[in-house]
Amino acid sequence: MIKIAFDHVYAHALPDNHRFPMLKYELIPEQLLHEGTCTEDNFFKPSSCPTNIILQTHDKAYLDKLLHQQLSPSEQRKIGFPQSPALIERELIITQGTIDCALNALQYGCALNIAGGTHHAFAERGEGFCLLNDQAIAANYLISQQLSRKILIIDLDVHQGNGTAKLLENEPRIFTFSMHGLTNYPFHKEKSDLDIGLLDGTTSETYLLALEKALPELIDSVQPDFAFYLAGVDILSTDKFGKLKVSMEACKQRDIFVLTQLKKNKIPVAVTLGGGYSPDIKTIVEAHCNTFRTAINLFD
Repeated sequence: MIKIAFDHVYAHALPDNHRFPMLKYELIPEQLLHEGTCTEDNFFKPSSCPTNIILQTHDKAYLDKLLHQQLSPSEQRKIGFPQSPALIERELIITQGTIDCALNALQYGCALNIAGGTHHAFAERGEGFCLLNDQAIAANYLISQQLSRKILIIDLDVHQGNGTAKLLENEPRIFTFSMHGLTNYPFHKEKSDLDIGLLDGTTSETYLLALEKALPELIDSVQPDFAFYLAGVDILSTDKFGKLKVSMEACKQRDIFVLTQLKKNKIPVAVTLGGGYSPDIKTIVEAHCNTFRTAINLFD
């Protein structure tokens, strides 16, 4: 049975003026349950990630600032959220959720976190609504526990996974792949092991062709025994910040292609959501739910 990490803190750890972007974390599981895609048995509630695991990836001085509410006003502005005990607890739970998903994926083939994909967090700082880099932490954990020998991170959020690229640049056992908007945030790109920058206005056809060329070649050359997939839906043409012209159907086809390739090659995968900023929350929820529907249809 596919396992899905979810805690209500995902949606309720921020002030009211930040509520809209957080609504999806509550609505996605409600929709999946309502339509019968999954049952309560699919869901599990993560605990808080131990600090010793986080320190395999992040600097102690930075983690101490987070834990003791010592971020400067400038550091908080770069992150985009005001610091609070609830916010850091949320990040610790999301991070453990991604680790738990990785462990469940080793058993069941696939697991998903209804959050995560915080790929703009660096060792010593956060930015872009990201405090801790959950996929980098989970990947380092698998390597340290000798649960994987080679990991492929597939980052298909519209924004480059700059924090992930920098954090893992000297770790040859983890290969970072980011396909993103070339002119989009972050304006200074780090160097992933493979970056594909897409021009503004990239269409569904061009997007899928680029992915369908790159991913099988990567799987063949990297030979991973585990994958993390960041399934951002900010590639949609409706997204306020995405700058691409990808349809809802093409976004769904992206998920089908990625997850089918991984299943065909017997590569377990942990999926995190990443971004989505369409003005209509129903669009965001539907696009994310397609990722879960696809995973459950393929792996459950």
